[in-house]
Amino acid sequence: MLTVEPASAGARLDRWLSERLTDLSRARLQSLIRGGLVRVDGAASKAAHRLRGGERVEVEVPPPADETLTPESVPLSIVYEDPHVLVVDKPAGMVVHPGAGRSGGTLAAAILAHAPTTAGVGGPRRPGIVHRLDKDTSGLLVVAKTPQAYDDLVEQLAARTVTRRYLAVVHGRVRANEAVVDAPIGRHPTDRVKMAIRPAGRGKRAVTRYRVLERFADFTLLAVRLETGRTHQIRVHLASLGHPVVGDSVYGKPRSRSPIPLDGYALHATGLAFVHPAFRKAIECAAPIPPRIERLLLHLRDGR
Repeated sequence: MLTVEPASAGARLDRWLSERLTDLSRARLQSLIRGGLVRVDGAASKAAHRLRGGERVEVEVPPPADETLTPESVPLSIVYEDPHVLVVDKPAGMVVHPGAGRSGGTLAAAILAHAPTTAGVGGPRRPGIVHRLDKDTSGLLVVAKTPQAYDDLVEQLAARTVTRRYLAVVHGRVRANEAVVDAPIGRHPTDRVKMAIRPAGRGKRAVTRYRVLERFADFTLLAVRLETGRTHQIRVHLASLGHPVVGDSVYGKPRSRSPIPLDGYALHATGLAFVHPAFRKAIECAAPIPPRIERLLLHLRDGR
């Protein structure tokens, strides 16, 4: 229980609390306020509530979420495996690791059941997961089965020596046969669940290369290669060109719908290459185009 001193009259509730509860971040405090866990004189208040002085402020901080992950025996499509690394072909619709609104049925839980040695590698809820794919994107992911392999693969990603290739079906006819998008990406300024191209200094550098494989009446099939790995990078970059990925309702509005049912984005991580963290030899993996995207391509070819 805290008491507002007279000198703090007029202060915003969230700012006043952040100056006194320094062990909690501003974002955490605002989350508690939105959840009704901060009460001023017994009543829940908004972050922008102006204090008068003399009020009694009660803050209820729930215990931290359980960081343990329960293994789940979910079938995995394994492309490569040895005692050090595991490469899987993730289906569209599967979340990589637990997060807001999704605690079960994740790739992380399936990996932990398949390879128990990954427990604690890279984090308790991300066993061995070096990089990620969006829920509705399918394709190749490399998983480290030992701490040494994890550290090595993270370094390779940072050095941009891991090759990641994708196939994407996008709206519209892409004019350039091949091109590079070099535009920084950061959190969207008003929609915090989205990413966006940001001015220099407000986002991290993001580089995407693409090449046209096939053009249709109103769509294009692209081969895409990542040089960096920012959140939603391919989806943001292609949408910025006016060619959003088919099925992407987040960045593709109003042009997002697939001409046939798709069950995910028309985006598939089809190639992955890295240096083996223990054997120091090149590992190259490929994943075939999934049936859901094959059906889309057949439909587009029939409609020419």
